[in-house]
Amino acid sequence: MPTKQTSKIIRKILKAQKYTNDDILKNTGHIYTFLNPVSYLTALDNKTLFEQFDGIFADGSILVAAIKVLYGKTVTRRSFDMTSLAPELLKYAEDNKKTIYIVASKQEQVEKAISIFKERYPYLRFSGYRNGYFSSEDEMDIEAAHITEVNPDFLIVGMGVLMQEKFLLKVKSKGFQGIGFTCGGFIHQTSKNEIEYYPAWADKLNLRFIYRMYKEKHTRKRYLQAAFLFPIRFFFERVIG
Repeated sequence: MPTKQTSKIIRKILKAQKYTNDDILKNTGHIYTFLNPVSYLTALDNKTLFEQFDGIFADGSILVAAIKVLYGKTVTRRSFDMTSLAPELLKYAEDNKKTIYIVASKQEQVEKAISIFKERYPYLRFSGYRNGYFSSEDEMDIEAAHITEVNPDFLIVGMGVLMQEKFLLKVKSKGFQGIGFTCGGFIHQTSKNEIEYYPAWADKLNLRFIYRMYKEKHTRKRYLQAAFLFPIRFFFERVIG
């Protein structure tokens, strides 16, 4: 077994493993993101950016297994979808009259997703929402400042890996005092009347990535790339620290 120090990204994941759902949903002023084998490769090329997050969660059984094999540590899979953290947040927000702000996907998709959320959680309070497409850095700055002024309890951002992390960090730098999460394709998936995106069998057998490859053709190339690159880069990151 390699003896180099644990990489900073993995240390972030191991630290976040200790957080309970109560910790995550109640400790204000924190922002969180999620890594799967695909986004882990992006994180390796942008370590300084990802290290600024208050917590990083292992999203996917493959990353969980890799950490177990090479680091000897057990972590729990956490994802921002209805098989993991999303229903906890939505129910907590509804029960405690917390506000939610969403920046994600296309405008019609985020609007559709919100209507679907309200069907299941009729007392949810949304303090704002908009699409995740910005024409310039200035527009992002204006939106980040606006969100900070609105001061929602929860901010959910789904803009694709790296862009969503950059935006969430930008909002925090403006003084955001709520709790922020990246959510990947969650809003896009929900807008298709698929709030329960993964069928029970895919979730139970840890075959979520295979099901997503089947459902979303655009994911196939990056998943296949990760299948070859992730094991190699994960191993060498363990070796070099």
